[in-house]
Amino acid sequence: MNYHEKFEEIFMKNVKREGAKELMEWLKKTDFFTAPASTKFHCACENGLVMHSLSVYNTYMDKHFDDTDNMESVVICTLLHDLCKAQFYKTSTRNVKNEETGQWEKVPYYTVEDSFPYGHGEKSVFLIERFMRLKTSEAMAIRWHMGGFDDSAKSGNFAISLAYEKYPMAVKLHLSDLESTYLREKHTSQIK
Repeated sequence: MNYHEKFEEIFMKNVKREGAKELMEWLKKTDFFTAPASTKFHCACENGLVMHSLSVYNTYMDKHFDDTDNMESVVICTLLHDLCKAQFYKTSTRNVKNEETGQWEKVPYYTVEDSFPYGHGEKSVFLIERFMRLKTSEAMAIRWHMGGFDDSAKSGNFAISLAYEKYPMAVKLHLSDLESTYLREKHTSQIK
């Protein structure tokens, strides 16, 4: 079973709310299942975004899932937290000197082309809600999954602290995203 099939199996088995099927159909029309998760940091490769989403799901289930969690909410938050990255990356080329031959060669790399610059977590929330309603706890978790790496968290805004206090899922998603990104995933900048 490939990454796309695993993602779809987990999502469709657990998410039963109105609009879930339409959201999945829309995802299939985007580059979500082939896009990278970043330009050069984690999962910067073909299928990287779906790989990262599954990694966050697995980390959450391994480390943080307990009887206070709702499975549907966990699946929505872990698999869709980076939905904002669909239709976000483009492939380009740049000249790099081959150290062995001394010749300049064109090599592919990922670049960002954000046609809807709405923020990171809030953009994912917005895109999901075009198809299905989120619970407040889900919206908060997705909105604040970047933690202190989010620009608005750096400006002295206390909203992130309030969100983490009130919605434990937001903390769990942030921790799962961090561990997946920095400890579990193969760091690559290879375009495959």
